[in-house]
Amino acid sequence: MNIAITAHDSKKELMVQFCIAYCGILSRHNLCSTGTTGKLVSEATGLNIQRFLSGSQGGDQQIASRIACNEIDMLLFFRDPHLSNTNEANEVNEMNLLRLCDVHTIPMATNIATGEVLIHGLERGDLDWRNIANPHR
Repeated sequence: MNIAITAHDSKKELMVQFCIAYCGILSRHNLCSTGTTGKLVSEATGLNIQRFLSGSQGGDQQIASRIACNEIDMLLFFRDPHLSNTNEANEVNEMNLLRLCDVHTIPMATNIATGEVLIHGLERGDLDWRNIANPHR
């Protein structure tokens, strides 16, 4: 499974801790990430992660592009709900990323609780429905 990982700055350490906790499961899948998040997670876990640009430099758009091309099967995007996003362009990119997951029926987690639900489902094999829902994958 191809899993994309990203996190707002205030949630990067939480993402690192999440990936440490579930390193065994994540290591069995193909991972990609925005630049800074990928660097932090890779350094902490030793996981092999394809890193794109940082989110503000277009990394979110690179992940969105892969979602649009059916190259991503799951998105873990730990967001800060209290972030006062003064950069409207970043907010538009993030909303586009989430919208594309809905359009392409990609499971996504925007917080640690849903992240754990998805990772446990992945471990149990519950997410194989994607081949039925999207037979072109």
